[in-house]
Amino acid sequence: MLESVPGLNHISLTPDKLLAGDEVIVIVDDDGAIREPLRFFLETQKFAVVEAENAEQLRKLFGSVNIALVLLDIGLPDTDGLTLLPEIVNDHPGVGIVMLTGTADLEVALDCMRKGADDYLSKPVLFDEILMVVRKVLERRRLLAENFKYQEDLEKAHFRIQLLHQLSLKMNSVYLSTVELDEILQAILVGITADEGLRFNRAFLAIFEDEDSVLQGKLAIGSECREEAGRIWAELRDKKLDFLEIVQNIKKSCLNGDTKVTRLIKSLWVPVMDSEHILIKSALERRSILVKNGQAAVPVAGELIDLLGEDTFVVVPLFSPSRSLGVIIADHFVTREPITKDHVRSLEIFANQASLAIEHSRLYMEMEDKIGDLEGVTHELEKNKDLLVESASYSALGQMSAQLVHVLRNPITSIGGAARILAKKIHDEKSLEFVNMIVNETTRLESTLKDLFDFVRQMKVDKKCEPLYPLIKKTLLILQPALVRNSIQVDLDIPDPDPALELDEQLVRKMMIHLTKNAIDAMPSGGNLTITVRRKNGWVIVSFADTGVGIAEAIKKRATDPFFTTKTYGTGLGLTLVEKIVAIHGGSFSLNRKADGGMEARVSLPEKMVCSFGI
Repeated sequence: MLESVPGLNHISLTPDKLLAGDEVIVIVDDDGAIREPLRFFLETQKFAVVEAENAEQLRKLFGSVNIALVLLDIGLPDTDGLTLLPEIVNDHPGVGIVMLTGTADLEVALDCMRKGADDYLSKPVLFDEILMVVRKVLERRRLLAENFKYQEDLEKAHFRIQLLHQLSLKMNSVYLSTVELDEILQAILVGITADEGLRFNRAFLAIFEDEDSVLQGKLAIGSECREEAGRIWAELRDKKLDFLEIVQNIKKSCLNGDTKVTRLIKSLWVPVMDSEHILIKSALERRSILVKNGQAAVPVAGELIDLLGEDTFVVVPLFSPSRSLGVIIADHFVTREPITKDHVRSLEIFANQASLAIEHSRLYMEMEDKIGDLEGVTHELEKNKDLLVESASYSALGQMSAQLVHVLRNPITSIGGAARILAKKIHDEKSLEFVNMIVNETTRLESTLKDLFDFVRQMKVDKKCEPLYPLIKKTLLILQPALVRNSIQVDLDIPDPDPALELDEQLVRKMMIHLTKNAIDAMPSGGNLTITVRRKNGWVIVSFADTGVGIAEAIKKRATDPFFTTKTYGTGLGLTLVEKIVAIHGGSFSLNRKADGGMEARVSLPEKMVCSFGI
């Protein structure tokens, strides 16, 4: 006859709260007369019970059923219960153990407790007393399990907060370029899918592109990367790695843009005009949408389900105060676990970090673009200012030069003509010397006035298709006496075919004469003048290179300024005219020091001006 133990009726916990759905209690005793009544009693209390006659049967049960509690007889036929007890404790932690013995021995009881038993009962024992002990052990076991899970959840929450904190520090300490943005978004996806994060199997990121007209898939992390993501989280915990080191580990592992899920999400393309699409709705209405078995509060696009290969997922929006940025999609593609409201709320925290990163990056990139535009405008203003100053200078110079030419030409011509007539009539050598000096100086003044006139007058350009090489040869022929007189050797490097350019023959020949004269003046003691013609990258390049004394860098910068000269005689307009003539022909002019001494004057004319018959 079963007897009740006073006070047991106050135990409120029921078996379904003490045992998980598939957990059982195992009675291990070689005496069937004890096992069977005890099993019947516990089953009347709604406990699932399994019997074992010896230690070997118990070991086999551990491999086939989920054992929550063992009622273990201390005296088994094949193994002593005290010997079996440490084995169970070590191999199956979390399993409750109540020892049963036929003798009431305090030393044996203490030995059992020291080796890991939860409680100790002496036979004969009342069933109600066994029930009380069973419930007490299971209750303690459940509390320990819940405490362990609570501690585990706290630890995971701590790691999530740590990652979010490091993400915030990263975003607050750097300007986010495109590369840095990708790194942060990848870290956020790791946090969503890692075991110590939100534990989603897959996470996808899509953001608005093309001036917010299209929602485009960007990044993803999937089940094939969960193990790697978990390893990274473990390193964050154990090695206390710096955030940037964590991101580098992510980049080197599975987030290389070539995973299956990444290729999948990059094929996602939804125009913002499709306002009924679930992703566009979530983004623009700024609300999370949970899809279960293909159904949600809004219509679910069939092509999205086909793309993901999954009909249960959650869509969380990304947005800043001023605009919608995109969405995060997450699912349990592998484990098929349900997505709870807690999952959605936690995912929204990570989505907020992703939104901050994207907005921060976009603001930075917009600032960079505006800085670039301002720099361009500033450069253009500086350029226009210089052009205005130069234009004003040339205008004033032109007016002054035109007046000088007008005022001085006739008197100088008259003085020169009179001096030449006198030179023919005077026979006194001393007087003739002075008259010839007047003639020479007036000739030089006439030449200066001619240069001034050429500089200030509006050049009339008459372009025709002319071969280039004859112009070079005519120039050398004109200046042949000066070349011989100064012992200058000329080397021509002008390979066939002869480029025929659309040019003004008179102006180009004048330009070449000035460049050749400059080379002659730079080599008063003789030297080499090398004239080279090359065609390169759409340009015909003519080079005049001498072996003269060269000029200093500071002087070179002013060489083309009007009236600037280092010569005792000269107007300083030669190179200015050269630059002007080259500009008229759409080319460029440069003066450079040679590494082995001397100077190189280089004229570049665009090949688009090459006449068709000269090619």
